[in-house]
Amino acid sequence: MSPDGTHSNVTVPSTTSDVQEKPKQIPTAFKHPLDPLTPDEIAAVSWTIRHHIASKTDTKAIKFITCSLLPPPKKAVLAYLGIPLAPGEKPESSVPIVRKAEVDFIDIVQGGAYNAILTLKNDGKWEVNSLDRLPEEFHAQISPEELIACEVVVKNNPTIQKLAAEVGVKPEQIFCDGWSIGYDDRFPQKRRVQQALVFARFSEHDNLYAHPMDFIPVIDANTEELLHVDFPPHYSYDIDGSVKLSTHSTAPPPSDADSLASSKRERIPPPRKAWDFLPDLMEQTEEGGYHPRTDLKPLHVVQPEGVSFKMDGHVLEWQNWKMHIAFTHREGIALSTITYNDNGVIRPIMYRLSLAEMVVPYGAPEHPHPRKFAFDSGEYGMGTMANELSLGCDCLGQIHYLPGAYIANDGSAMIIKNVICIHEEDAGVLWKHTDYRPNGRSQTVRRRRLVVSMVCTLANYEYIWNYMFYQDGTIEFEIRLTGILSVYVSKDGEPNPFGTTVAPNINGHYHQHMFSVRVDPMIDGLKNTVIESDILPLDAPTGSKENFAGNAFISKDTPITVESGRPYDFAKERRWRIVNSAKKHYASGKDVGYNIGVKGGATPMMAKLDSWTAKRASFLKNTIWVCKDEEEEGSGTTRMWPAGKYVPQTKSEPEDSVGAWVKGEQDVENEDLLVFVTVGTTHIPRPEDWPVMPVEHLSVTFKPNSFFKANPSMDVPGTKDPRSVPAFGDSVDATGNESHSCH
Repeated sequence: MSPDGTHSNVTVPSTTSDVQEKPKQIPTAFKHPLDPLTPDEIAAVSWTIRHHIASKTDTKAIKFITCSLLPPPKKAVLAYLGIPLAPGEKPESSVPIVRKAEVDFIDIVQGGAYNAILTLKNDGKWEVNSLDRLPEEFHAQISPEELIACEVVVKNNPTIQKLAAEVGVKPEQIFCDGWSIGYDDRFPQKRRVQQALVFARFSEHDNLYAHPMDFIPVIDANTEELLHVDFPPHYSYDIDGSVKLSTHSTAPPPSDADSLASSKRERIPPPRKAWDFLPDLMEQTEEGGYHPRTDLKPLHVVQPEGVSFKMDGHVLEWQNWKMHIAFTHREGIALSTITYNDNGVIRPIMYRLSLAEMVVPYGAPEHPHPRKFAFDSGEYGMGTMANELSLGCDCLGQIHYLPGAYIANDGSAMIIKNVICIHEEDAGVLWKHTDYRPNGRSQTVRRRRLVVSMVCTLANYEYIWNYMFYQDGTIEFEIRLTGILSVYVSKDGEPNPFGTTVAPNINGHYHQHMFSVRVDPMIDGLKNTVIESDILPLDAPTGSKENFAGNAFISKDTPITVESGRPYDFAKERRWRIVNSAKKHYASGKDVGYNIGVKGGATPMMAKLDSWTAKRASFLKNTIWVCKDEEEEGSGTTRMWPAGKYVPQTKSEPEDSVGAWVKGEQDVENEDLLVFVTVGTTHIPRPEDWPVMPVEHLSVTFKPNSFFKANPSMDVPGTKDPRSVPAFGDSVDATGNESHSCH
């Protein structure tokens, strides 16, 4: 995203009748079969669809929602790249790669959503292969333009303006964040519905989240009608000191009921204190002004000889790693065909790694707050919400950026220039040992990592995604959370049983951030198995001949043989690894594999198992899901999205979700697998999280286990940085001796 909050775009015709201007012919060559669609390809695809529906249907106007590469079959990609399917085998014979695109769009006159599949022909023209109308309960992702339009609809509505005026807010001061409706049976499924979280803004760049309003409108995103206005009830203290709700139930009132009357409470004006976060505004609004710290000296990241990685289009090579990096509208970053050069042998590790879904369920039960459980990936798309990154701010050092492109409502290509950041950084000590004996020597090796990152803004909240690769063969997917809490207004002195009063009259609701990481493994080939390991005390009692001191414990391995979901067990320190039984380690005798590290992020779902949240996000019920990968003929996998392909307005568990897939109980031992890892954090807001939350970390790691002969980073040289100097000019350590060498 550019500094003014917009993305650049390539314009194409915007109505079905205006299709005379043909896009330029698209070249059929590509560097990698998983390269994302280019802006020119997006424009050509949208033109082809407009031409098709203008000549063959009675549809008058459409708005595009998604347009992305439909990946080729896995085996075709691996054959094209020369990656073998099993240890010791030769790569399969290459087959032609057919480039395909998949598009979702909406008929904005008659209603209804459509899915289209197109193929790029040898002459450089796209051809529509299929065009299917989706069932009325299916809704494609909510586009950025629809979210922006929601604010315009709410801001200009006379009913909303009247409600705002009653609490002292002028029409031009009304702002809102468009949200998916979440779950609300009061509105017909065929409508494309959004709810709006409304705030006041009292100056141009004022922190609007400091001024929450006391009502929540519901609109139709297609017709731009105001459908309803909800007034959440409030809590108070009873005469005995207990907390009571202003209504008799947390359930929603009938859709034709007066919501304000149903809530049984008085109107509440938005709090007025600024709580700004921009330095120039803090200077004006903070009592005593803004005084930045003055005791920070510059800290630079310097690589005088340049970076150690190479890029060829979307293909990256660093140390022994090689991978493909792609921008996608839904996942943000997708890493594919990840391999490691193990002393001249190219060993496949993962076919694809990405964030497949995430959900933020809130814990306040009173209507309409339970509707707040945003699927930020499936409902909005991480790629479409991505920032354009700033050199020297979001990433430090010598940076390489990749651009991204997604489709706008009018069919144009929205381009984000610097959306993916690639850089190296120091990560502490990689390994070290000191021989403490007289005249002993020591060796210290610094750890370096390669980082592939993206930053996404989802209205009030920011997510920082870091895919990190290490010199010891470890992969880490780190999630950093920051931004501004989603808050609601509260009365003076109001009790807050499901949140924290982070500032006067500002309620930060309890909530969770839950993520589903999709792992498509190929540990030395496609035939893999997931092993579940529990750490258990030995059954033999203390004093027995088998366990006299009572200290023995074992690691019990159990292969997951059929499709299923598995919970984390803290008492057993449960862990998992993905292995290839066709290859053994020369010393341990174990199958080569990679551990999945979820400790610290294995957060249980706090909603009940039959809750709205659990119905729509079944992946939350287990920490690990294992299922068989399945592909359509001529196309890639059909099992991409753990909460379903079409997430907005779902009422129950979709048939194309991970909870439904594992019900087939197919064999997953020595098979082409998919593993979905659920990690998250439960956020009990603190006043210190206001007005902007300091970064919170969680991660999933993938560490080699019997995969390499020994520590693969033994060849990383120990270095002594000549630019490291004593902080205060003293070259002698505290003992009076010269500082020891690194090696």
